[in-house]
Parts: sequence; C-alpha cells; structure tokens
Amino acid sequence: MANSLRGEVVKLYKNLLHLGREYPKGADYFRKRLKAAFLKNKDEKDPEKIKQLIARGEFVIKELEALYFLRKYRAMKQRYYSDD
Repeated sequence: MANSLRGEVVKLYKNLLHLGREYPKGADYFRKRLKAAFLKNKDEKDPEKIKQLIARGEFVIKELEALYFLRKYRAMKQRYYSDD
C-alpha cells in the first residue's frame, strides 16, 4: 500500500520544489527546509499517516500560492494606486 503512495509523494515534492523557486527567503533556504521535512518522515510505513502528511503538504502548496498571489496583488496595487 505504501508503494502506491510513493508516486503521490514524489509529485508533491516536485510541486513544492517548483513553488519554492520564488520563496521570499530564497530558493536555497526553501530547498533545504523541504528536504529536511521529507527526510524526517522517510521511514513512515503507515498508509494513513502518509496520507495525512500528503494532505499537509497540499495545504502548504495552497498557502504558498496564496502568499505569491498576495505579493503579486501588492505589487500591482503599488504600481497603479498612490498612497493618498
């Protein structure tokens, strides 16, 4: 069962790695933290626990996307509106 989740875990890692390119503290900082988080749970065998960890990773993806959209919104707002 855990082997069938391997593809999902790899996909999650790749998605997070891709999103980490634009992280405010830098891509290297994000990559190190991401690798540490995945290595911490590398020996997990329980499928339910793995599914919980995948769900947590998907939540992190949504949070990162929200962070990037907010940053983009603020940049556009500064560009087109004055602070009167």
